[in-house]
Amino acid sequence: MITGARMAAVDENAAALGVARKQLMESSGNAVARAVREVADPGSRVVVLAGRGNNGGDAFVAVRFLGEYDVTTYLLGRAERIGTDIARENWDALEAGAYDVREVADSRNFALPDCDVIVDAMLGTGISGDLREPMATAARAINEAEATVVSIDVPSGFDADAGEHADNGVEADHVVTFHDAKPGLGELEASVTVSDIGIPTAAERLVGPGDVRLARPSSRDGRAFVIGGGPYTGAPALAAQAALRTGMELSFVAAPESVAGEIQSYAEDLIVQPYAEDVLIPERVPDLVDTAERYDDVVILGPGLGTAEETLEATREFLESFTGPVVVDADALSVVPEVETEATLVCTPNRRELAGMGGPETDDLESAADEIEAFAADLGHVILAKAADDVITDGERTRINRSGTPGMAVGGTGDTLAGIVAGLLEESVPFEAACAGASVNGVAGERLAEADDLGFLASELLAEIPAVLWGGDDE
Repeated sequence: MITGARMAAVDENAAALGVARKQLMESSGNAVARAVREVADPGSRVVVLAGRGNNGGDAFVAVRFLGEYDVTTYLLGRAERIGTDIARENWDALEAGAYDVREVADSRNFALPDCDVIVDAMLGTGISGDLREPMATAARAINEAEATVVSIDVPSGFDADAGEHADNGVEADHVVTFHDAKPGLGELEASVTVSDIGIPTAAERLVGPGDVRLARPSSRDGRAFVIGGGPYTGAPALAAQAALRTGMELSFVAAPESVAGEIQSYAEDLIVQPYAEDVLIPERVPDLVDTAERYDDVVILGPGLGTAEETLEATREFLESFTGPVVVDADALSVVPEVETEATLVCTPNRRELAGMGGPETDDLESAADEIEAFAADLGHVILAKAADDVITDGERTRINRSGTPGMAVGGTGDTLAGIVAGLLEESVPFEAACAGASVNGVAGERLAEADDLGFLASELLAEIPAVLWGGDDE
């Protein structure tokens, strides 16, 4: 089962692996043509109602495989407004090949001709709510016709994320959906065929640009609250700045007064909230929890915090009391297995820290992916295990991130990763935020490595984060 949003991400990942969307569209169209052949004999009258997106593009391809049928294709709208290059190319191919294609500029004057089969290619995944014109009029005509209705991917008006069907949506007899079933399709009064269109398994298993697009923030919002620093000052500063670069509106750092000035000196954009003690102690926890809860902060717990026993006890107490999202990193990771918490945790251990938490001890995280998944299931939290190839799992789903370069072995890249994940947690679910965060951090390093393989610094990753998320060479 796969949602429409996740399917779009997988399509994008497949393209990044070298399987072009145009190639997938060819396979999809062929699958639709096979479905038409199964419900109607050669010579039957077929009407295609197509929208201006890739769902329509799938239908344009299908028409080329239905030469033995009497096919008329109606485009709902003007051809110059077809929304994607590959759909437009396939429409142009129909026009150049002298197929019977017609534009419907005004649905008020549209009358559906008598036919044996109607191919519904108006709207695919990614659409929700009631149909609007001209689709609403066309859907009504489809539902009133006596022809067999074949819908492409989902019936027009079907929400492939929520599994809900609009009241005025198309009532299909058959649905040809691609790659995997979509939520709710099985509840329709229609037969559903899942067609393999050649998407590589790696497009789902490996984190790619589709995962980043799925998780990236839509607006600048939220607060990051870094609880760290004491023995080390650079780590909390890097994490806090990375959260800002990922779209957070504000970034706070709670740290000992003795190092607050040093942390502030790294960037004037940070807001440092000092406390008197030289390290975090349990007495400070109620105030920290109150602040984080009151402002709905995304907390980053651990960078530069240290391993003093009173600090670890304070960490335990914070996790036992807080109920919001927390990225747990570095020294704070060791207490996670012994804590019962209502907080939503994303744990970001390296190999040594993973083993210290009770997870598998291995030099090759990917080969131990199943063990890490089982450990995450027992732990009850998302794990982003860091190495040359990262393993991200929520105990049920597991993905591998291969972005990054050897130069990222420099200190501090784990802190930028924690900040990126925190920034993405403002709008994304933890597993998706962890997957995308790992990719963004790695691709930022790859961009720097184009100029300097091994000599860049973790602080230099910060300037690359927005380009990876919202534009740049990876788009």
